[in-house]
Amino acid sequence: MNDDRLRALVAQVGAFHITDRAMRKAQDAAQSALAAGPLDPHAIDAYLAAVQRYFSGFEQEARGHLRDVDRRLEHLNQVQFNLTAERGVAVKRIEATRAVLNELDAMRPGT
Repeated sequence: MNDDRLRALVAQVGAFHITDRAMRKAQDAAQSALAAGPLDPHAIDAYLAAVQRYFSGFEQEARGHLRDVDRRLEHLNQVQFNLTAERGVAVKRIEATRAVLNELDAMRPGT
């Protein structure tokens, strides 16, 4: 593997706040080893496997959250649509009743 590419990946992963102990240990080991020189192939494979496990789970969690947010937004949009329709009905009812009341006022003597 290209050493520059590995260093870039280690830096990219290092930018995340990692609380998982196994991933934190793998990250710290990779950073320390890279500071001392190039990693051996077994260490690279172990690090890449740890990154794969951690970020695959992280991605699945994020996708689940996105699905939940999308579902909630869809519900919110439906509620907004329904309320807009209800408002339109209420406005038409006000207009119709006001027309009747205006006609009633016009029919009263002295107006």
